[in-house]
Amino acid sequence: MKLLVYGINFAPELTGIGKYSGEMVAWLAARGHEVRVVTAPPYYPDWAVWPGYNAGQYTREEWQGATVFRTPLWVPRKVTGTKRLLHLASFALSSIPSLLAQWRWKPDLVFVTEPPLFCAPAALAFAKLRGAKSWLHIQDYEVDAAFELGLLQGRRVRAFVASVERSLMRGFDRISTISQPMLQMAAAKGTDDARRVLFENWADVAGLRPLTGPSPYRAELGIAHDAVVALYSGNMGAKQGLELLAEMAVMLKDQPGLEFVFCGNGAGRADLVKRCEGMSNVRFLDLQPVERLGDLLGMADIHLLPQRADAADLVMPSRLTGMLSSGRPVVAGAAPDTQVGRVAAQCGIAVPPDSPRAFADAVLDLATQPERRRELGLSARAYAERHFDRDAVLTRLEQDLRTVIAEK
Repeated sequence: MKLLVYGINFAPELTGIGKYSGEMVAWLAARGHEVRVVTAPPYYPDWAVWPGYNAGQYTREEWQGATVFRTPLWVPRKVTGTKRLLHLASFALSSIPSLLAQWRWKPDLVFVTEPPLFCAPAALAFAKLRGAKSWLHIQDYEVDAAFELGLLQGRRVRAFVASVERSLMRGFDRISTISQPMLQMAAAKGTDDARRVLFENWADVAGLRPLTGPSPYRAELGIAHDAVVALYSGNMGAKQGLELLAEMAVMLKDQPGLEFVFCGNGAGRADLVKRCEGMSNVRFLDLQPVERLGDLLGMADIHLLPQRADAADLVMPSRLTGMLSSGRPVVAGAAPDTQVGRVAAQCGIAVPPDSPRAFADAVLDLATQPERRRELGLSARAYAERHFDRDAVLTRLEQDLRTVIAEK
C-alpha cells in the first residue's frame, strides 16, 4: 500500500507524537509498504529548529525506507496562545505545496495526526480529490485542552472551533485515538461507530526490559546506589503541571536517601529549574538519546506522572508506556475514573491531580516500602506486555489500514 503521513511532528529521536510517527513509518516501510511523510523540520521540545535543518526551506530526505518532505514553518521564541496558533497555521499553509506534490504518486491513504488540527482540512481535501482514503489519528484533543488550560478563551470562539472540529472529523474515513475515554469523546463529537478505531501508543517492550543491575546514570549523576530515585522524564510543557514537582521536592527535601531527577526539555523547564534552585535533592537532565532510554527509565525506583486536572482524559501521556515497560511503579496525578487513574491503581498509586501533598505522601509511601515497589513494578511490566507491545499494536494498525483501503 501507498501511505502518505502528514503532520507537523516527525522526529523519532523525540518522545511523544514525533517518536510514535517515526516508529510507525519505519515499521510500515520495513514491511514493504511505500511510505511518504510531509512534515516540518524538527523543533520540539525546545521551540528551536534543530541544527542541520532550516525553517525556511523545502527539503527532501530518505529515512529508513521512507521519503520525508520537510516544509518551512515559523517557530516563535516565546510561546503564547496566539503565537502557537500562528505557528501551526504557518505549517498548515507552507505544507500545501508538498502535499500537492504527492498527486502523481497517488497514495492509497492519507494519515494525518492531531495535533495539529490545522492540517486536517488540506489532508481531507487532498484525499477526496485524489480518491484516497483518509485517516485522522488523535493523540491529544488540542482544541478542548487549549480552552481547558486557558490558552484559548471565549464561549463563542469555543463553540465555533468545536463546530469546525466536528465537521472535519465527520469527513474522515477513519478516526483513531489512543484510549477508550478519548474514543468515547470522538463518539460525542458525532463520529460513526464504524469509523472509530482504537490505536494505542506502544513501547518497544521486548527491547525496553527492566534493568537487572544499577543504571549507569546513577554513577554519572553521583547518586548513591542505595538511594531511592523518583524520576520525571518527558516534555516540560503547559499540560504537565510541572510546578507540582518543585513543591513536592520541597516537601521531601529532608527525607534521607530520596533523590529527584527531572529529565526533559520544553517551555516550562526554565521555571521549574528556578523553583528548584538550591535544592540538593533535585537533579536535571536534558532530553536523552533514545538508545539510552532503557538506562534512563531503569534509573528510577519510582516514576512521576503529574497532570493538570483540567486536561484529564483529554490527553493520554505517551511516556506511560515506557514507564511501565521499565518495570517500575508510577505515581500519577489522575482521578480514579480516568484511564490513567485505572492503570496507576494497578501499577502504582493514583493521587488527586494538582495536589503536591498527595503526590509527596505517595512518593514517601513507596520510597519506604521496597517490597511494595517490587510488586507494583512486576505488575507494571506485566501490564505493558499485555497492552503496549509495539509489533502487536502496529500489526493491528496494518490490518485496519488494509481494511479501510479496501472499502468502496
